[in-house]
Amino acid sequence: MSHGATTRKPGEPFRLAEIDPRDTGGFPDKAAAHEILKGNQERLQDLQQRLYAEGRRALLIVLQGMDASGKDGVIRHVMGAFNPQGVCVTSFKVPTPEELAHDFLWRVHRAVPGRGLVGIFNRSHYEDVVVVRVKELVPREVWAKRYEAINDFERLLADNGVTLVKLFLHLSPGEQAEQLADRQREPEKQWKFSPGDLKERSRWPQYMAAWDDALTRCNTAWAPWYVVPADRKWHRLLVASRVVLEALERLDPRYPEPPPDIGSHQIPEVRWP
Repeated sequence: MSHGATTRKPGEPFRLAEIDPRDTGGFPDKAAAHEILKGNQERLQDLQQRLYAEGRRALLIVLQGMDASGKDGVIRHVMGAFNPQGVCVTSFKVPTPEELAHDFLWRVHRAVPGRGLVGIFNRSHYEDVVVVRVKELVPREVWAKRYEAINDFERLLADNGVTLVKLFLHLSPGEQAEQLADRQREPEKQWKFSPGDLKERSRWPQYMAAWDDALTRCNTAWAPWYVVPADRKWHRLLVASRVVLEALERLDPRYPEPPPDIGSHQIPEVRWP
C-alpha cells in the first residue's frame, strides 16, 4: 500500500519548497478516498484494540504543521477511530513557568503513552527547534544543540517499545489564507482565530527554513518523518490514515493467550433480585 506521504532516508535533506501541498498522488476521486478512509478507520480500530490488549508496546503519533494545516481534523477524523480509553491526546502550547523551570523535554517525556496506549501530540518538542528559532526566544547555541537531544530522546523511546510516527502537514500559504479567512467569517470557527496567527504567517519563509532543518536533522531510522500534502482535506486524511495504519500493521499486535482451559470454567448462576 502506497501511503502518499513524502519520506527521506536518514541524512537526505527535506526541502518543503520542492513538495507540492496540493499533490493527490494521482488519486483525484474524493468519494473513493472517503470509502478507503472508512476501511482504514475500521482496521485502525481493530489494531488499536489488539495493541491495548497486548499491553507491551505503545504508539506515539506526532502532528506538526503551520496554523490551519488540519492537525485537529486529523485527530478527529483519523484517530477518532480509536477507543478513547486507549488514547491520550496532548496539545503543547506556550510553556508554563513550571515547564520552563525544567529542560525542554521534561514536559514531553511526561506525556509519552504507556504500554498498550496510543499517544497523540498536537504540536510537540519540535516547537523547541522551530518556534524558538524563528522568534529568537533562545540563542542559536541553545536551540542548535537540541536536534541531537531530540534524536537521543526518540531513540530512548524506541528502545523502550514506543513506535513513533511523525507527520508534518504541509500546507501552502494560499490555502492557509483561505482557512484563516474562514475563521474570520464563520461564527462556529471564530473562536479559533487569533491575530497572532497573522504575525506568524508573515514569517513563513523563516518557518519553512526551520522546518527543513528539523525534518532533515531529526529524520532517523527509529523515528522517521512523513510530509503529508495538506491543501486538500480529503487527501490529507487519507494519507495520514495510511501512514498510521502501516505503522500498526508493522507492529502486528496480538491478543494475549487466554487462561488455561478457558472452556472448562463454569459461569455461576446468579439469582437477582
